Amino acid sequence: MTRRASTVIALCCAVAGVALTGCEEAPPAASDQGSFTGMTKIDVDGRAVNVSCSGNAVEDRPVTVLLHGGGDGLEKLARLQETLGGQERVCSYDRLGAGLSDQPAGPQTMESTGKVLTAVIDRFAGDAPVVLAGHSLGGLIAARYAPDHQDRVVGLVLMDATSPTQGADLAKEVPPTATGMAAELRDQTVAVLQGQNPEKLAMPDEEVRSAGDIPVAVIQHGKPYLTAVPEYGPGLERAWAEGQQKWLAVSSSSTLSTAANSEHYIYLDEPEVAVQEIKRVVGEAAESL
Repeated sequence: MTRRASTVIALCCAVAGVALTGCEEAPPAASDQGSFTGMTKIDVDGRAVNVSCSGNAVEDRPVTVLLHGGGDGLEKLARLQETLGGQERVCSYDRLGAGLSDQPAGPQTMESTGKVLTAVIDRFAGDAPVVLAGHSLGGLIAARYAPDHQDRVVGLVLMDATSPTQGADLAKEVPPTATGMAAELRDQTVAVLQGQNPEKLAMPDEEVRSAGDIPVAVIQHGKPYLTAVPEYGPGLERAWAEGQQKWLAVSSSSTLSTAANSEHYIYLDEPEVAVQEIKRVVGEAAESL
């Protein structure tokens, strides 16, 4: 991946995803919903949603649900899921408009994409609480979902999550007079935030709401790749870092760390960092159950 492409992914949160090939299994029976492993599709309001689960549920431990970034799919999280699933239960899913899931029926909102997440949790976590671990747009969705679902979400891991004020951040750093790569990124990002992306998901800026005192790990990239944007790169890096700081307000038990050797895809550049933080949050959440 070129640095330019990586920059576009980080700022726009949506590019063409790569479809995952593989065998589709029959949907698990209701009695097996908390123990099913493999890949299957479930119906959510008439749309097929692709889900993958690994590992066995552990008593008094939350189930981890992985959320991919914009333009990606669950296949990109496969290695992370496999590693975590060696010890306990982990699931991931393709949101509508991504991977092997159906296209959405129309424009999506945070509320409608949250309904799909709820269906996945209800079907595959059984009665267990969950820790949501999201990358980029997946982190944004997880952090906006948690405050309204404190009865199920007991922890968050936000891996270079899209800033809660991405639109305002970009408008501040890249003025209307900008040209070239900076202007291209600005215009693409504005379009994406308005719903012109594969998921047809609108992502308006919002203040960070609290999900209580659940354990939250915010992990930011350490390699300043956004500086590749001529003239405006340093400002974009600064704004992204400030966005990570803003996510700390989602819980009174939030921590911020830096993956020193990572660009945007922390769980690929430094998978050990992602694994360590997810395991830590799951462990802390389990202690509070």
